[in-house]
Amino acid sequence: MGGGVVKAVIGDAVITFLWVFCASTLGIFTSIIATALGVDGGLTSSLLITTVLVSILVFLFNWIGDALGGASFNPTGNASFYAAGLGSDNLFSLAFRFPAQALGALGGTLAIIQVVPPHYKHMLGGPSLKVDLHTGAIAEGVLTFIISFAVLFIVLRGPDNPLVKTWMLSISTVALVVAGSGYTGPSMNPANAFGWAYINNRHNTWEQFYVYWICPFIGAILAAWVFRALFPPPTKQKKA
Repeated sequence: MGGGVVKAVIGDAVITFLWVFCASTLGIFTSIIATALGVDGGLTSSLLITTVLVSILVFLFNWIGDALGGASFNPTGNASFYAAGLGSDNLFSLAFRFPAQALGALGGTLAIIQVVPPHYKHMLGGPSLKVDLHTGAIAEGVLTFIISFAVLFIVLRGPDNPLVKTWMLSISTVALVVAGSGYTGPSMNPANAFGWAYINNRHNTWEQFYVYWICPFIGAILAAWVFRALFPPPTKQKKA
């Protein structure tokens, strides 16, 4: 395993640990801020607060990922960029990065459970299947397809302003979380799903593998292929 792969593996484990730890508190901080502003219980205000918090996290983690040499906290993100022919990953590097992300997510899950005050613990929890197995699998695949395509489009074809890009990514994420809340949670991130599934002793079930790993990867790869078909990379002109 080369030095570049080792650096990527370590970076992925670290950033996924931090992402799961921080993202798990979004519900808690949304509730605290809404209560402080006197708008607790309002759906629109809660969604707005959550979107702002997600924007802050995305902006911060983009910076952390760059500082760690391109670290990523979502295996489907790596898969979609690889399938789109972008980045420096290959199947060998991905085979090491995915387990590192899963382990980082598990560490973040264990850590947040330990540090959150007892009266907020009921607000913690990962994605869970709320419909039948195949409906959930389709939902998770479709949601991951949409977010993967949105990320590719916003990052590669979106506005140049990084703040506007961050806001667009955040709105897309929150909208899909709301849309999928009655189906699978949702996760759209196999590593995050694994961390919480391990805590609940569901990590080695067919449900976890099928709904939260297989279908999201299919969705992410299909999104990359559709993106490449709609926005083919420029062909290099051969010099005479």
